[in-house]
Amino acid sequence: MSEANVVLIGKKPTMNYVLACITFFHSGAKEVNIKARGKAISKAIDVAEVVRRKFLPSVKVKAITIGTDQVQPQDEEAQLSNVSTIGITLKR
Repeated sequence: MSEANVVLIGKKPTMNYVLACITFFHSGAKEVNIKARGKAISKAIDVAEVVRRKFLPSVKVKAITIGTDQVQPQDEEAQLSNVSTIGITLKR
C-alpha cells in the first residue's frame, strides 16, 4: 500500500473522511488506511463503519493496529505526554 492511500482523521465532519475513502477506492486503490490519534479515534471507527455498511459493502477490515505516540506539548518545559493511536486498513 502506498502512503497516498492514507486518510488522517481530524476535526472535520465524519462524512468528509468517508468521501475521501470512497474516492480512493473509486480511483483504483485496493486498500485505504485510516489513521487517528487521541479523541479522533472514535471518529476513525465511525468512518470505517460508514464506508463499509452504507456505501461500499464489498469493503472489509483487513487490519487494526493500536499504539501510543509520545507528543511534546506546546509548552517547551512540560513533559512528554502519551497519545493513543489507531490505524484501520480497509481492503476491497
